[in-house]
Amino acid sequence: MSPRAHLVPAALVVWAAALTGLLWAWWWAVVIGLVAGVIGGLVLRGVRPAAVAVVVAGPVAACWIGVQAHASAHHPLRSAAEHGGPTTLRLVLDDRPHGLRTSGFGSRQGGVDLVRAQATLNDGGRVVVLAPAATWGALLPGQSVLARGSLAPARPGEPTVALLRVRGPPREVTPAPVWQRGAEALRAGLRAASRALDPEPAGLLPALVVGDTSRLSPRVVEEFRTAGLAHLLAVSGANLAILCGAVLLLLRLFPVGPRGCAAGAAVALVGFVVLAGPEPSVLRAAVMGAVALLALVLGRERSALPALAASVVVLVLHDPGLAVDVGFGLSVVATAALVLLAPPWAGWLRDRGVPVGLAEALAVPAAAHAATAPLIAGFAGEVSLVAVPANLLVAPVVAPVTVLGVLAAGLAQVHDGPARLVVEVAGPAAGWLVAVGRHAAAVPGSAVAWPRGWAGGAALAGAVLVGYVLLRLRRVRVLLAAVGVGLVAVLAPVGVLAPRWPVPGWAVVACDVGQGDAVVLATAEAGRAVLVDTGPDPGPVLGCLRRLGVRQVPLVVLSHLHADHIGGLAAVLAERGVGAVAVGPSRNPGWAWREVREQAGAAGVRVVELGVGQRLSWPGLDLDVLGPRAVPRGEENTAVNDASLVLRASTPAGRVLLTGDVELAGQAALLDAPVDLRADVLKVPHHGSRYSSPAFLAAVRPKVALVSVGAGNRYGHPSGVLVEALTRRGALVLRTDRDGDTAVLPGPDGPRVARRGDPIDNT
Repeated sequence: MSPRAHLVPAALVVWAAALTGLLWAWWWAVVIGLVAGVIGGLVLRGVRPAAVAVVVAGPVAACWIGVQAHASAHHPLRSAAEHGGPTTLRLVLDDRPHGLRTSGFGSRQGGVDLVRAQATLNDGGRVVVLAPAATWGALLPGQSVLARGSLAPARPGEPTVALLRVRGPPREVTPAPVWQRGAEALRAGLRAASRALDPEPAGLLPALVVGDTSRLSPRVVEEFRTAGLAHLLAVSGANLAILCGAVLLLLRLFPVGPRGCAAGAAVALVGFVVLAGPEPSVLRAAVMGAVALLALVLGRERSALPALAASVVVLVLHDPGLAVDVGFGLSVVATAALVLLAPPWAGWLRDRGVPVGLAEALAVPAAAHAATAPLIAGFAGEVSLVAVPANLLVAPVVAPVTVLGVLAAGLAQVHDGPARLVVEVAGPAAGWLVAVGRHAAAVPGSAVAWPRGWAGGAALAGAVLVGYVLLRLRRVRVLLAAVGVGLVAVLAPVGVLAPRWPVPGWAVVACDVGQGDAVVLATAEAGRAVLVDTGPDPGPVLGCLRRLGVRQVPLVVLSHLHADHIGGLAAVLAERGVGAVAVGPSRNPGWAWREVREQAGAAGVRVVELGVGQRLSWPGLDLDVLGPRAVPRGEENTAVNDASLVLRASTPAGRVLLTGDVELAGQAALLDAPVDLRADVLKVPHHGSRYSSPAFLAAVRPKVALVSVGAGNRYGHPSGVLVEALTRRGALVLRTDRDGDTAVLPGPDGPRVARRGDPIDNT
């Protein structure tokens, strides 16, 4: 065994003890620690340093982690949480409250309403707190509060003993420690200076520098996740390595000597911890950043692996909960990849004539992505295929943006002017990051679905390992390359490798936008389509339009002004050529109407009102406005739903009835009106809620029923009774939560349907 790896078995033993103790039962930590210590000592007896490390680490982990896991498993609050009920607890916050962004639905506007924070009880037990963002969002770690709320069981596999749901404000709040107040002042200064930029770069800069995502656009978050750039939005060892490396380079210009350089780097590291806030995640990143600094900046690769292993031992013993923390796993695996894989990969490229700088630029993101892909796949349920080129494109600007952001945070404490000037210098680089994430996420097939959980992660890890081993064999490598070229040459021309979406000749597509509506109606002009509703969030509707190849939208129709129908409007206005935005007669809720006007005005797009009897026509598409026949008063959800625009689209696939969220009263008004409701395709009202009358369904008599609904929604949509009623009447019911994007296209005997990536089905 290499001397560099002597501490690795001990780190694995400690990690395994904590992992099993949390995921299975507390006594597993004791068993694994003791057994691994004995077996490891026997197996490694020929390697004395490694054997000694395992023999010591195993029993220590068994005792220390076993005691903590036992205390957590038998904490009195855990049994109380099983029964629920109100309680009042004195807590000390362990980290900053982090906002939980929710999609809008109905009259509820999307955004951050709740925050999540971890806290410690007086007896040492740890709880998770869910509380209102308005009153808890500004609290800082170290503050003691009195919180009244209701208990709920903690999630399995976590060291926390209970979940506390709080509705009111914190009481008896103590002042935060002075260093926490100083850290918040620095973060606030950076946020204020960042307002000199456009909204998206302004939200990205604090996230990139100190992990402050409070002002980050959800669209950017989604695009960075798809592009494999999500790691940039969290504090990691890379942030610290960049900052400390910059300080070292600066100090080497002066005759301060090695000790002076080391002292300067240490000051920078401590200062960054203060800036980001000395929370567990930041302290973890500080350790990993120090390791990465040793390996990559100082060129001390031999000391990096022992330091990494020692860090794992110390950190997991200090906080066993890190063993099941995805961020901790990603930090360890990525750092190990940079230490073990990146240097030989870069050397392999250099030996084949690749310039030194380019070789390292290629090797670092490739190694990090290959090592972390299994964890990301198991956690997120997808694998990014554009992560390596995307990271390669952003790598040159990450370091300058980070350094400039830290500089701006410090200058903001002195004067706003210099801080804003530094932010404006960093602005183009931040804009480049947004642009790379956006274009990478827009690449067809940029991410592929993968099974979630431990099994999915293990499967991908096995696939990566097998591929790595095979590629090391020259003959196999040549064979695999030949097979790959053959597959491309033979299969690509017949369209096997090409995406089967969109289906040629599609007329209507119900987009999978989660719990909301977005329906695309094709015109006879390539790349032009009418969009009815935009879903609750920008990412899904934009992804649907991109997949369909829609570049111009002559009209966006908002059936009504609920959040799950207008949430993606701003993104559609920004990304697609929109001719006009059409609304119905209702102006409720008021916040939504103001938002629509402001977004359309900012994009230079006019807003028009549609009324009953109007007809709009494009080549291959006609729209007739059938409702609402009356406009209910009030802002309650039912009144707004019944004020939905009801449209009849005449398409090559037949008639399509688009009903918004119209409920019983609105349906009854349509039935009483002299209008033909028959349609081949029905966009089922209100996501398939139970408020659809049998008489209305009988009048429509659809062959295809499209239900736009989110998976696992808490509203019970679609209603089983409604689905059964539609099926009994002979309709083919398709649901976006199960079928994804769903297209309707003409067929010889009526409409046909196609699910994204599936063969065409005849109705």
